[in-house]
Amino acid sequence: MIKVGDTLPSATLQEYSEVEGEGCSIGPNPVDVSKATAGKTIALFALPGAFTPTCSAKHVPGYVQHFDDFKAAGVDEIWCVSVNDAFVMGAWARDQKTGTKVRMLADGSADFAKATGLTLDLTARGMGLRSNRYSMLVKDGKVAALNVEAPGKFEVSNAETLLAQARG
Repeated sequence: MIKVGDTLPSATLQEYSEVEGEGCSIGPNPVDVSKATAGKTIALFALPGAFTPTCSAKHVPGYVQHFDDFKAAGVDEIWCVSVNDAFVMGAWARDQKTGTKVRMLADGSADFAKATGLTLDLTARGMGLRSNRYSMLVKDGKVAALNVEAPGKFEVSNAETLLAQARG
């Protein structure tokens, strides 16, 4: 499992953009994790699935709500990563009104989740291999803080915990 001090694994996530801008075409666009984190501070949180109860009611809204606080703490971007396809993540972004505050990134085949070692097997519940619920502070591609939830919990990956770590 990835730990503090490790470099994020090489992976490509997908992002759905509804409007063209800054060279991004509409539709799923690849996001090279290594390139996208270079020289930046990223507040990254991951969760088992879009539109699921805890994720929609608590996890995403907390990061949207604290966007300005994260910026003030020196965070360049907030990323939400989930094992869903880019179209689902785009629809969830609309539903959650993330706008330009949280980048909703799809890990459709769980490649990033597997590479970090932060997977959650929900096959018995009909959901297959998913990402564990966690948050991490990433500085220039390296993990500066990592908060992994126990199964079924939402106690340490919330926006407030990661924000306190970003403020250092």
